[in-house]
Amino acid sequence: MKVLIVLTSHDELGNTGLKTGFWLEELAAPYYRFTEAGAQIVLASPKGGQPPLDPKSNEPGFQTDDTRRFEADPEATKALANTVRLDSVSAGDFDAVFYPGGHGPLWDLAEDTVSARLIESTLRSGKPVGLVCHAPGVLRHTVNEDGTPLVAGRKVTGFANSEEEAVQLTDVVPFLVEDELTKLGGVYSKTGDWQPYVVQDGLLITGQNPVSSAPAADALIELVNKGGV
Repeated sequence: MKVLIVLTSHDELGNTGLKTGFWLEELAAPYYRFTEAGAQIVLASPKGGQPPLDPKSNEPGFQTDDTRRFEADPEATKALANTVRLDSVSAGDFDAVFYPGGHGPLWDLAEDTVSARLIESTLRSGKPVGLVCHAPGVLRHTVNEDGTPLVAGRKVTGFANSEEEAVQLTDVVPFLVEDELTKLGGVYSKTGDWQPYVVQDGLLITGQNPVSSAPAADALIELVNKGGV
């Protein structure tokens, strides 16, 4: 099994003067799920090299066994420091693609045509794509072969409006994930704030928030092992 993990290269939290990036748990938990399943993992980002970590995700209250393990893992941290450029990878080389969230993807990956084509071609070739927390917002410009929005009529989840409100960034982010998925015709659902929740619709797997990242990775592994759907 070969899995591509796509991370953000964006580090500015709007015009707040604060930093953002990817959310550590949403990389670390799936990384070890994939590793333990015997997967070969490639990390990519739009700019390549070291992607920005959302500093908040490494505060003591947000650390987990997986994040501590990742930070102490020389192989993992080396891979993170040397992500390949997203425009250098081919969907055909991988069995699955996974997108961790954090607020960063809302600015760069959500508008990245290379990312959109990667998602579209992966799904069309019968291989699964997983996105968690803010990363389902990356689907905003993806389309079906007939040009309709990819998420239209599909069951999806992602970071809830109430969760964005709780972190007081509703007026900072370029768009709200829940609103965007709904606007595009997605059949959006959610559970309570900060509770694990994963939705699968065919080959598309979405998770609501950071604690949904490990179960989303498990669902992705199960799909790959079944040979898609």
